[in-house]
Amino acid sequence: MAVSEGLSIGALAKRTGLAVSAIRYYEAQGLIAPWRNAGGQRRFDRADLRRLSFVMIAQQFGFTLPQIKAELDRLPGGRTLTKADWTRISEGFRAALDARIATLNKLRDNLDGCIGCGCLSLEACALYNPIDRAGEKGPGPRYLMGDEPAA
Repeated sequence: MAVSEGLSIGALAKRTGLAVSAIRYYEAQGLIAPWRNAGGQRRFDRADLRRLSFVMIAQQFGFTLPQIKAELDRLPGGRTLTKADWTRISEGFRAALDARIATLNKLRDNLDGCIGCGCLSLEACALYNPIDRAGEKGPGPRYLMGDEPAA
């Protein structure tokens, strides 16, 4: 297939491992923008392989499609993306990833002392939450996430 012919949606699905329906969904969300050939068939640029790979990886890191789209929308259109373009995106995600890594490390370290304790010491338990005081701080295991219990 000549590069100018672009990739069919089936070829893109085979190459990325995504279902055709997923590719159509990503298209509807504005993450990729195919064009139509003379016969009216949807065609994708080879650069869409990279964009979809980025979408898949970013989702595995926990980023939402709106967050991913916002980053992709910052990329220049009409030209092949460069290493500098992708570096700019990775720098945008770095702070969020660093914060998640710190949270995961804290959770891991705190759970080491929690799992199997049988809650013999409720005063020191990071999961102990009488009268749902932690709920005022937001959703999730607030004390394990770093919030301090009220005195």
